[in-house]
Amino acid sequence: MKFSKAEISWVLVDCGNSAYSMAVTTALLPIVFGMFDNVQSSMDLGYFNSMASILIALLSPVLGAIADYKDKKKRFFVFFTLLGILATAALALVSPSSGQWQLLIFFFVLSAIGFSGANIFYDAFIVDVASDERMDKVSTTGFAFGYIASVIPFGISLALIFMMGMDNAIGYQIGFIVTALWWGLFTIPMIKDVKQRYYIEPEPRPVVNSFKRLADTFKNIRSHRTVFLFLAAYFFYIDGVDTIIKMVVPYATSILGSDSLNTFTLLGILLIIQLIAFPCAILYGILAKRFSTRAMIIVGIFTYIISCVAAIYITSIWHVFILGAMIGSAQGGIQALSRSYFAKIVPKKKSNEFFGFYNIFGKFSAIIGPTIMALTTTLTGNTRLSMLGIIPLFVIGFIIFMTLPADQGQYSEIME
Repeated sequence: MKFSKAEISWVLVDCGNSAYSMAVTTALLPIVFGMFDNVQSSMDLGYFNSMASILIALLSPVLGAIADYKDKKKRFFVFFTLLGILATAALALVSPSSGQWQLLIFFFVLSAIGFSGANIFYDAFIVDVASDERMDKVSTTGFAFGYIASVIPFGISLALIFMMGMDNAIGYQIGFIVTALWWGLFTIPMIKDVKQRYYIEPEPRPVVNSFKRLADTFKNIRSHRTVFLFLAAYFFYIDGVDTIIKMVVPYATSILGSDSLNTFTLLGILLIIQLIAFPCAILYGILAKRFSTRAMIIVGIFTYIISCVAAIYITSIWHVFILGAMIGSAQGGIQALSRSYFAKIVPKKKSNEFFGFYNIFGKFSAIIGPTIMALTTTLTGNTRLSMLGIIPLFVIGFIIFMTLPADQGQYSEIME
């Protein structure tokens, strides 16, 4: 199946911003944060992840509603992308020797707002580049190539870190710059080639009218039953997914200790996860066509439940390798198919508004998991117990998700 120029340009954005997810959210930042002498525990990063999620969640629906107007979506996408790229590069300016971890967190929160804000509009652009029949394929391809492409800048950063010393912050700081440059480079085709096809015509007082449309949508949410139920399910299960992505490094390090799991080995494991996620994300797209998008999301949820249970009992580095492989097999698939499933069930001309709700549900959900893990560890002193708080999120999400239709033909109630 050939991809159009717009589809390829859209997929390339995943190739660029996945480098941010890998380097900043998952790998390099937690390690640098732990290098500060005045930081008590790297698990405290969970609180700041939650802070960034709250800020972008509050902005999401309003920005989405405004961006539904003609020619607005691209402008918002560019603004937040630039904010994320510049803030990511700025992380390199803060050295652990300065003791200014607050400044590091400030730049991190800005980068997270830029990353998440840009993704509101990037995700919503899928309705402009792909038909309903191609959305699963295009979305899973984006995540798949995002994983494999992110290996390159991360591999470069890992090599620099190894050469300059695992305990030397300069390698990690250069890694932030490499990540920012990579993200920017792969965003250029999207800016050039992708156009907003579905939109609302400009009207007077766009900000005021956007708030009115948001209020009307919220009042009539029951008329969008499938959307509402999906968002409720997504709120819970994606919380578990995002929590594991954000907290895997501090969790594994806290459980096994630096003697059993040194920094280089841990980063190597994360690299392997990316490599496994690449073919598995594509496989999810193929199997979704065969068995339905809904069925494959359910497979992803159960894979995460099993992974969470297994994480409680890890005692060696080999357990971490196996656990990483399990997570990698489902990570891209469940995220990509959730995006395409949602894109199929929302009104096209209001895609930004609805993806604003999609983002707010996703970001507010991302507050719960990291906070549970950080708080449980603080109160009990036992990091393993923190994983028990994540499992119910997947279970609740699964129960709600089971009420949703599997066949696209059943979406017609809300497509107009």
